[in-house]
Amino acid sequence: MSNALSIAAVTLTLRNLLNEVATADYSALPADARPLNTIDITTLPPDQVRPDAARNRVNLFLYHTEYAAAWRNTDLPRRGRPGEVLPPVLPLNLHYLVTVYAENDNELVGQVLLGTAMRILHDHPVLGRDEIRTALSQAELDQQVELVRVTPLPFSPEDVSGIWSGFQSEFRLSAGYKIGVLLIESTRAARAALPVLRRGTADRGPAVVAGAAPGLAAVAEFFDPGAPPSAAKPAAELGDTVVLSGFHFDGADMTARLTHGLSDRVHTRPLLPERDDTTVRFALPPVTDPSVARDWPAGFYAVELVVTRPDAPPWTTNRLTFALAPSVSALAPPAQTVDSQPFALTLTATPQVLADQRVSVLLGDREFAPDPGGIVTPPDPDAPSTVTVTVDGLDDGSHVARLRIDGIDSLPVDVTAVPPAFDPAQTLVITP
Repeated sequence: MSNALSIAAVTLTLRNLLNEVATADYSALPADARPLNTIDITTLPPDQVRPDAARNRVNLFLYHTEYAAAWRNTDLPRRGRPGEVLPPVLPLNLHYLVTVYAENDNELVGQVLLGTAMRILHDHPVLGRDEIRTALSQAELDQQVELVRVTPLPFSPEDVSGIWSGFQSEFRLSAGYKIGVLLIESTRAARAALPVLRRGTADRGPAVVAGAAPGLAAVAEFFDPGAPPSAAKPAAELGDTVVLSGFHFDGADMTARLTHGLSDRVHTRPLLPERDDTTVRFALPPVTDPSVARDWPAGFYAVELVVTRPDAPPWTTNRLTFALAPSVSALAPPAQTVDSQPFALTLTATPQVLADQRVSVLLGDREFAPDPGGIVTPPDPDAPSTVTVTVDGLDDGSHVARLRIDGIDSLPVDVTAVPPAFDPAQTLVITP
């Protein structure tokens, strides 16, 4: 496995290979194409390569690094034991530019040097492990499982223009290469699991249950058991019946499990007897039950079915969400005159309001924010909360009040009435 020195190891290995350019025999070449002066192999930025025009130089410059997409977020095979979580390696590809600078700007000499350098890299499509070890053994790049390959990069005219414009240097004849992949090991500690002593209860291993598993498809409806059958609601309230639709509900004992995003409590509700293969029901507790006002805050709940079968551990279905709306039981004052505005209006609400919930009050189509300190939740788990707002600018008439908690509005409609009507207890009357 290689380490962070691998980038430098690749550069040193390529430089060692290109040293052959300086030792090659050019004596048989024509005089105008034969390099006469010293040939240096450098690893400098292109704008810093040429202080002496009388020398020949072959420059190797690392101008770009990129992640190797095929190795992202993966670990090397056979590195860890089963159950261990190992940090992924850092996979890199390196982009190099090989550029020649000939003595006295002799382009023929430059072409001879570039051709020799390209032939050397062509003859080394894979960097040998011995070559890497000789260049920089501390990098441990020679020990990685993947070979380090040399791949020519075809440059279009646009690529060449972009590269040399970025260097802010005069264009020189050059060739590009991609070197990879480098698999650099993370220094983060691995998490190792303890050996498994037993495969479940009584060392029986996994349980296999024949037959299709139950699953949830939708939260079908909410209704008040005391209301007419046609009075379905857009959101649930405490005491309502929730209907779930799905599949394969027959032949298994199931209970409903509910969780709220702002509460740590997990609620379990038994299913009602009225059920079939595609529909099940459960009842939410009434607000009159002990501690329900505190333990069942308004908001969005996730519901899943816990399935139990003989000789098998329990498992759960997929999750669905539904909204539990707050309820407003009283307004104080229930009526006021136009001239008395602004005035304080207090709503009595159940269940209790949590400290982190977003709260507002709607009167008709107007929305009002609570007054500073206007949300009061008593320590008594059975007591309601109160929300106080300052009312101003309302015209005379009846204004239906709604309490909005985390985007869910209370339901001001009396569904037990035929036909349904707005609840007078949730209506503020402004008189002339």
